[in-house]
Amino acid sequence: MYVDSATIKRGNKTYHRHLLRESYRDENGRVQHRTVLNLSGCTEAEVAALKLAFKHKDKLVSMLSLDSIETKLGKRVGAAWALSEVAKRIGITAALGNDRQAKLALLQVLARVIDQGSRLSAVRLAESHVLCEILDIDKLDEDDLYDNLAWLAKEQEKIEKKLFTERFPNDVPTLFLYDVTSTYLEGECNALGAYGYNRDRKKGKLQIVVGLLTGPDGLPVAIRVFEGNTNDTKTVSEQVRILAESFGVKDVTLVGDRGMLKGPQIDALPDDFRYVTAITKPEIRKMLDDDVIQFELFTDRVCEVTVDDIRYVLRRNPIRAAEMQASRASKLVAIEAFVVEQTKYLAEHPKADAEKALARVSAKIARLKASDWLSASLNDRVIVVEKDDVALANTALLDGCYTIKSDVPKAFANAQTLHDRYCDLENVERAFRTAKSTHLELRPVFVHKESSTRGHVFVVMLALLVQRELERCWRELNITVEEGIDELGAIATLEITIGDTIINTIPKPGHRAAILLDKASISLPSALPAKNPNVHTKKKLAKTKTK
Repeated sequence: MYVDSATIKRGNKTYHRHLLRESYRDENGRVQHRTVLNLSGCTEAEVAALKLAFKHKDKLVSMLSLDSIETKLGKRVGAAWALSEVAKRIGITAALGNDRQAKLALLQVLARVIDQGSRLSAVRLAESHVLCEILDIDKLDEDDLYDNLAWLAKEQEKIEKKLFTERFPNDVPTLFLYDVTSTYLEGECNALGAYGYNRDRKKGKLQIVVGLLTGPDGLPVAIRVFEGNTNDTKTVSEQVRILAESFGVKDVTLVGDRGMLKGPQIDALPDDFRYVTAITKPEIRKMLDDDVIQFELFTDRVCEVTVDDIRYVLRRNPIRAAEMQASRASKLVAIEAFVVEQTKYLAEHPKADAEKALARVSAKIARLKASDWLSASLNDRVIVVEKDDVALANTALLDGCYTIKSDVPKAFANAQTLHDRYCDLENVERAFRTAKSTHLELRPVFVHKESSTRGHVFVVMLALLVQRELERCWRELNITVEEGIDELGAIATLEITIGDTIINTIPKPGHRAAILLDKASISLPSALPAKNPNVHTKKKLAKTKTK
């Protein structure tokens, strides 16, 4: 006998039907089924009990004995299940595929969102979370994940293309944002590591350069890793290739900052590519000197000037201007305080070298980038600071002023639209902040091989997509994504052992966790199949001494 359950929809109503049925063979030996009893009037709990009894009918006597029932807290399930559902929803699971390497890659992405760390820490995470059980991974150690990084690096373009097609099946965007950053390395053996302009302010550290291409919504579509001494401008051609060849996008508008989209890069763009960028302060001054633009055009409203079919959008940000003026005033206060300190020292130490004290003051002025309008001199062992008001006025002239440059025709975008799209680069900068430090911890990078480095960075990009989806779901709640994941991570399975049978049930979530799941449109299953994947680390934990 068995319980046959079905859900029937008739119009706007849904009915649940439960029948007690049995199987038998007719005179011709064919298997037939007949209904013994209609159980539709029973509660869900009663039906579930009957199903459990039929499933374990051979052990029913032992099941009825409380002494034979064991319960214990199992692995954590809430965060792993929720993140796997989000990855499935936004297309990451389908883009990766369904073979073992795809499942390992997805495990790395989910582990990166739950608890950042190395491949070794991801394996330890899988020992306490049901990642392998959900993803159907039978064995796992850190070497599997290192090999998987190489697979990710090899398959990256294919995966990115699948994700792009999933996100934009019909209305393919034509505007893309691009920016670069650097991230430091631990050690000196990384294949792509080199000394360069370090944005992390980590002196003496090798680094890699990372270029991130996003759609108009600021969500990543592609990421690339370059050697640490690569100039920003030399990364642009790779992103153009991705758009033109891999994604097959035409009539593209590429948005990049003033340090990246310069003359040579703009000239190298394909004919059907447009650009939105900005020009530097020296370039603005030259346009003022040549009377191409006038200072009066810089106001808190956008103003446009066209020169040889190139559009220049001018604006002055009063908030930024006030910040720069306050910063300059703060520098002056700091320098004057330092001068008082040095002069006092000279007065108290007659044998002290006044020229060296003056040199220290001049060095501080240079370090604070105030040399254009501030200078120091000696007057009978007294250091005097002189402010050049004319030079100061000239330096402060363009405070808060900026000029956006573009060749997008007016028919496709007005001046305000060009301005807003350039400001959207803040979305890329925010993505870098999340990826590098605040949540996903791209840095420091501990891997050595080029393929491992590229795979590691790609994992972080995919994890960023999951993080952003949760952020969207939980925007109305007073909670960060990290806090939400911690809350869901507290939900663990309840392992029930009845005789030789193990059942992994999942308890109902608490109030806060239930809200998080509801906002993310995720439902936890009532139970998980009992599995025992072989998860272990090859590297032993180092013993630490405590004082």
